[in-house]
Amino acid sequence: MPSLEPRHVVRHARAADLRRIAAIEDSGLPLFEEGFGDLSGDALASPAEEGRDRIEVPGFLLVVGEVGEPVGFAHVVYAEGLAHLAQLSVLPSRAREGLGSALVRRALVEAWQDGFDAVSLTTYRDVAFNGPFYARLGFEEVGEDEPFLRRQRDEERAMGLDRHGPRVVMRARLGRPTRRHVTGG
Repeated sequence: MPSLEPRHVVRHARAADLRRIAAIEDSGLPLFEEGFGDLSGDALASPAEEGRDRIEVPGFLLVVGEVGEPVGFAHVVYAEGLAHLAQLSVLPSRAREGLGSALVRRALVEAWQDGFDAVSLTTYRDVAFNGPFYARLGFEEVGEDEPFLRRQRDEERAMGLDRHGPRVVMRARLGRPTRRHVTGG
């Protein structure tokens, strides 16, 4: 009989987790350098935001991993009536285990439970672990139709992020989950 335990336990970050958040995000730099080349001095190589700073922003911070030793996180901010996935990071040594997908799926549920009808994000359209990854999880490319999203993209352009390839706004619409009925036979 298959286990009913979730494959990955995603939970809200605790104080003991916060010291590891920036290191998790920073560990992804070599993945971007594989595609973009040396990023010394680039905005992508800037030190990540500390966990204690992220937790102060309206929204939520989810982690996967043992307390005090998370291996991935999702940070969703609530701003101007939107739920926005500001960052998703998983240690490269733990890539391709479904951790990022588990974090995103839980983030979508959390945002829906908090009354939002969508979650937005900005990302590289053509980087495999960015745009295509989010598309597989139900995100679709949309315009910069909200003032908050326009400001996000303006900040990214000012930082020079677009020189590495097209960046896009994506959104996942949230709705009532459908209930599957199992019939006996």
